[in-house]
Amino acid sequence: MVMLGCLSASAQRYYDPHFSIGGSAGITMSKMAFSPGVEQSMAMGATFGLKARYTEEKYFGLIAELNMVQRGWKQTFDETPFDYSRTLTYVELPVFTHIFFGSRKVKGFVNLGPSVSYMLTSSISSNFNYENPGSVEGFPIANRHVEQMSMPIKNKFDYGIAGGAGIEFVIKGRHSIMLEGRYYYGLGNIFSAKKKDKFSASRSNSIEVKLGYLFQIK
Repeated sequence: MVMLGCLSASAQRYYDPHFSIGGSAGITMSKMAFSPGVEQSMAMGATFGLKARYTEEKYFGLIAELNMVQRGWKQTFDETPFDYSRTLTYVELPVFTHIFFGSRKVKGFVNLGPSVSYMLTSSISSNFNYENPGSVEGFPIANRHVEQMSMPIKNKFDYGIAGGAGIEFVIKGRHSIMLEGRYYYGLGNIFSAKKKDKFSASRSNSIEVKLGYLFQIK
């Protein structure tokens, strides 16, 4: 306990705590991890929100965010002209361990931690009757799962793990501009996943590219 106290006192002498607030915005590219599988490509979306960062040690800190984020999926239909995408809009609260390194002007960083979110809206964009695709002339329905296109969302609450890396530019001591790439791995299913249900897994996966700003207030 004495040794820990001495280390803590030493850390306090050399590393003053800092608190910063700001925001970020960017794009998302997402898919769903369906089981059985569904043919997909990346669905584009947007994300924006507020963030706060606390650092006390030389290389470590914590970041909390409150974001609006779009996830979902876009289905592919071979070389046919059919188009279907579903956009799921969430309010998201991630909390990260923040590891940073570099000089006072330019720093690299890694963020990792849990994220919880709640779905606010679900919207569908399609150029065919997705509720009855079997009646659509030329639709490639053979050996294809189509139930997910019209299934209602069962679980609006989602949770998962997020991690990212990026670079930070410090301007005039208190202003920071950050560019980050982030990956989100969802652990919750949007559809019911009981033995009798069609899908045993329906989880979100997304890549985010974000530009952020922080102002150091302490």
